[in-house]
Amino acid sequence: MSVSTSVDGHAVVSREEWLRARKEHLAHEKELTRQRDELSRERRELPWVEIAKDYVFEGPGGPLSLPELFNGRSQLIVYHFMLGPDWDEGCVSCSFWADNFNGVDVHLAHRDATFVAVSRAPLDRIAAYQRRMEWSFPWLSSHDSDFNVDMGVSFLSDEVPEAELNYNFATQRFGGEEAPGVSVFRHDAEGRVFLTYQTFARGLDMLNGAYHFLDLTPNGRDEDDLPWSMAWLSRHDAYAD
Repeated sequence: MSVSTSVDGHAVVSREEWLRARKEHLAHEKELTRQRDELSRERRELPWVEIAKDYVFEGPGGPLSLPELFNGRSQLIVYHFMLGPDWDEGCVSCSFWADNFNGVDVHLAHRDATFVAVSRAPLDRIAAYQRRMEWSFPWLSSHDSDFNVDMGVSFLSDEVPEAELNYNFATQRFGGEEAPGVSVFRHDAEGRVFLTYQTFARGLDMLNGAYHFLDLTPNGRDEDDLPWSMAWLSRHDAYAD
């Protein structure tokens, strides 16, 4: 490839040379697409586990059971939002993710799937933060149930032995009392509920459209030189400009 010039150390070439390089990269993109399709097929074929325990959630209309969260549909997607019982604000990274959620529930409903967020905070704290952030997606409290603990996203005591901790399918401590995650459930005609899938940590990347937009840019996520990956991040109403 002949380089006509460079900008910030990056090659600038003719349109023809750019097209050749782009088509080479396109082949890798298509390969990844096929791999992602295969991974999604494998995900759909995972075995299920029945959830027989009764959980109660608090919503704007009153208490709801886990089957009632499905809202008449057969599939339920739960985003475990980090907002603890005594927190004044939701987790900044969960807030970043949640900026991608407004309006998605309408489209999912037309594919037989209900989307909700769930936190351990009382409903009044959830509602106050939701109003501040101007989000419209359904968000419920699991304050009076073991749901978050059983789903592996809340750790209620630092006294729990390391051998009994489990986050992201490994015996490890998350680093706080709340952790992010997604749990997916299926409801059958007999009223049984099954856990079909969970993902945590980097597995949540697929839900963040802003990161995928950044992945298209020359700078990418540009986080390698930061003290931690999201050190740049603020809630959308807290940026200085």
